[in-house]
Amino acid sequence: MAAAKWYHRDISRVVAEELLAKAGQDGCFLVRDSESVSGAYALCLLFQRHVHTYRILPNDEGLLSVQTIQGIQAKCFRTLPDLISAYQQPNNGLVTPLLYPVHRAGQAADEDSGEPGKGHWGHAGCEHGGFLLSRCALPADGEDSQGAGHMVSTVPAGGAAAGSWLSAPIPTRTHISQQLHQRLQEQVHSSPASDFMGFMAEYLNHHVQLDLEALRHGHPQLRHLSTALVTACRALHSEIDFTLAGLETLARVFDPPMSPRSTTREQVTPPGLLTSDPDLELLLNKISTVNHLLSSLEKKVLKSLQETVSRHNLALPSVAASPPPGAKPLAVQSFEVKMGKSQRAALTVDVESGTVAITKRSSGCPEETIPQDKILQLIKYQSVQSKVRLVYDREPQKSLSRDFIFPSARKREAFCQLLQLMKIKHSNLDEPDLISVYVGTWNMGSAPPPRSLASWLTSRGLGRTQDETTACIPHDIYVIGTQENSLGDREWVEFLRASLKTLMAIDYRVVALQCLWSIKIVVLVKPEHERRISHIHTSSVKTGIANTLGNKGAVGVSFLFNGTSFGFVNCHLASGSEKTHRRNQNYSDILHSLVLGDKKLGGFDLTLRFTHLFWFGDLNYRLDMDVQDILAHITKKEFEALLAVDQLNLEREKNKVFLRFSEGDISFPPTYRYERGSRDSYLWQKFKPTGMRINVPSWCDRILWKSHPETHVVCNSYGCTDDIVTSDHSPVFATFEVGVTSQFVPKKAPGSSPEPLACIEWESIEVIMKTTSRSKCYIEFHSYCLEETQWSGENTFQSCDIPGFLKLGWSAKHLPVLNPILPDMEYLVDQHLLLSIKGVESCESYGECCIALRSMIGSMAQQFETFLFHRGEEMGSIRGWMKVRVPKDTCSTRERLYEWISFEEEDAEPAADTPMCPKPPRQPLRYCSQAQPHHKPRLWGDAESSPAVLCRSRPRSLPEPAAGYTNPAYFIFEGVP
Repeated sequence: MAAAKWYHRDISRVVAEELLAKAGQDGCFLVRDSESVSGAYALCLLFQRHVHTYRILPNDEGLLSVQTIQGIQAKCFRTLPDLISAYQQPNNGLVTPLLYPVHRAGQAADEDSGEPGKGHWGHAGCEHGGFLLSRCALPADGEDSQGAGHMVSTVPAGGAAAGSWLSAPIPTRTHISQQLHQRLQEQVHSSPASDFMGFMAEYLNHHVQLDLEALRHGHPQLRHLSTALVTACRALHSEIDFTLAGLETLARVFDPPMSPRSTTREQVTPPGLLTSDPDLELLLNKISTVNHLLSSLEKKVLKSLQETVSRHNLALPSVAASPPPGAKPLAVQSFEVKMGKSQRAALTVDVESGTVAITKRSSGCPEETIPQDKILQLIKYQSVQSKVRLVYDREPQKSLSRDFIFPSARKREAFCQLLQLMKIKHSNLDEPDLISVYVGTWNMGSAPPPRSLASWLTSRGLGRTQDETTACIPHDIYVIGTQENSLGDREWVEFLRASLKTLMAIDYRVVALQCLWSIKIVVLVKPEHERRISHIHTSSVKTGIANTLGNKGAVGVSFLFNGTSFGFVNCHLASGSEKTHRRNQNYSDILHSLVLGDKKLGGFDLTLRFTHLFWFGDLNYRLDMDVQDILAHITKKEFEALLAVDQLNLEREKNKVFLRFSEGDISFPPTYRYERGSRDSYLWQKFKPTGMRINVPSWCDRILWKSHPETHVVCNSYGCTDDIVTSDHSPVFATFEVGVTSQFVPKKAPGSSPEPLACIEWESIEVIMKTTSRSKCYIEFHSYCLEETQWSGENTFQSCDIPGFLKLGWSAKHLPVLNPILPDMEYLVDQHLLLSIKGVESCESYGECCIALRSMIGSMAQQFETFLFHRGEEMGSIRGWMKVRVPKDTCSTRERLYEWISFEEEDAEPAADTPMCPKPPRQPLRYCSQAQPHHKPRLWGDAESSPAVLCRSRPRSLPEPAAGYTNPAYFIFEGVP
């Protein structure tokens, strides 16, 4: 019988507090892995309805001790059970002795039960004091799995040592089975045959013992292995028959004319075949025949061609290598528009020469040609999606504005993109302010891709797509994520590069490739950007088959583009309509385990570590609706009704996954499950040996993103192809316009100005956190603009009037004055601060947040307010007053290239030509600011609220939210008693 049930591995602080609160007795305790120190533990102890957390740290000799408590001598222990046993005695420095262990939830429970902490372990094992905790594998995580639960066992690492957590030895056969399963995991790193590996894992875990038993009794046939191989290779028969027929046909083409042609296949029986299964023997014969044909075919073709050349006295022509094509110049584009009430005209954009020409249809010749440096502003109307206002210089100190109405919103966006590209091309900047990013995701269904991926890579098809005038403009970065990709890694990368070179005439460079079996992510950049990419990191997480095999999971890449950090995650989550909870758990596992970005930010929520984070893949969330109703809505293109029952949207509304992420409007049909070979119908019935399974059409393939506050990111397209039919999934694409920062060079050397250096000052900070702890806390401050991490003192105010929440406050004298490494405003407006609220006793994080400095710069203190996050969950709220002071001679800044395009509501119909002097007032692009959240938390007892600015990034494709938070824990945020 295994002991140490109080050890809960890597559960989160929130789950630990919930388990202790459910136990309810003073002295209840559990141990979990530390979130802040690798190899350490957190001892969580309930006393007087509050949870106290202590860190258990290993020293250089591997001995464990509770972090020193004032006035108590630290005691060291060899094993964790020894430490726990000692602290079950009184007077050891804890608030109460360890009395009642809180056991792990039943591991045999169904993991889709939705209960916190049930049936889930975040890592494959945790080793300390000579013991390894491991899991037996589940059945393959796919549409055929029957919902078997986790099984937990304890295996001695290196033999049965003293102080073992086991009270009985492990049976030898079970130990051998687990050893073999471990070898399987070590040997398989990038195999695309996820189903095959699932069968093999099943055999090693459940049937190898039966073959061992038969072998002991003198039966060497290995009947169960033979059955497993026949089942796993069933699909191989038809594939080999197809391939064999083609090879034989090709071989006969090159046979000598007079040679006899056999109509029967040559059967080659491998020597020493020890199998009595006729199906397996037939398969081996076929494989041998394929092997024989492949090995002889090249020699046969070469001999035939050589004979043809010598017989006809042919000379082989020499082929001169053609020079690589240069980048295609952008063609001049013309747009039909309407000016004023009824005047028709044409706008001609010449990106290469940098001009825009206006031609009235009545005259036929250009009325006016505007150089790009004379264009001051482009204003998009929000009330009329196809309308734009162009503001430009006509003469010194005088500007003119003209309104144009395009045939569609897509044409307007194409015109704006071309003007943006023209501005970038003719700017004198050494480093870009704005880049374009393409993100694509496709479940390839283990089938080879078609010859052309043009529609996917140029964002053409269904949904919000690129206009034909801009579809072939090359993007700066291409990020391609695939699932069930059966191609080799190198083969796939070269295929993508060749496809882009054909389409764009650019030889894209490979930044990174990361693979986990058949899950792949490739990042490609233009050659001129290669030097701007640095600090590249890659990582992967397995979530399939008990989190040990990579048939499901995620791959990720992160890097810096000059001064802007990017993160990209491609994932394949659990399948099946009923597996919503497992998909949520997959997301949580990936979020917690993916190692990307700056190592110094390892304690922060993954979603806060990057300026821009893009998350995409086959998320596998389904539609909760009868299949016939779904099909009827798709036929009528009534997507809003389907989006209202989309599992991903519903889980996001509950704050279960993708907290504060954004997604573009979905205006394309569900991308799964199509009949292969066409896009005319969905193949929603799947016949299995166990019966028929229904796979309702769903938006399984998604692209989401999350960016730091007050940064620039615009989604220009989001859709799917309609002509790539090799898989039962359609490829999905999204393109983004992203603001980036350069490695800033100061105008003056730091310290040379007589004015003081820039400083960040705090007047006060108040926090409310979701926790049952009463721990004193401090704040940790991180930023790229700081030379090193800074810390506050302990909080000066604390109350817990509301059950389940802790309110903390810091005054100015307990908060550090932060001095950025550079004082220039142009540098500081692009910087962010990351704050982490940590417990004094445990040094564990209770929540993290990000604050933009842009709106805090000034001589007067500004109020900020935002949410706290931890491990993908919303932990509370933080607000306060701060100011960023910069020296007067560094206050100048320049307009970014993306700031000359803005939005404006239309109040009245302006005249066709409106003189403006010197420049019109404008409403700049709205950023997702940390100031005043969309649902303003009433955590502070305020009677009035500040003006609201949109903070909660929420795609319009989501259904309208309910009147309040669906999670009762957040009712307090809206003042509900």
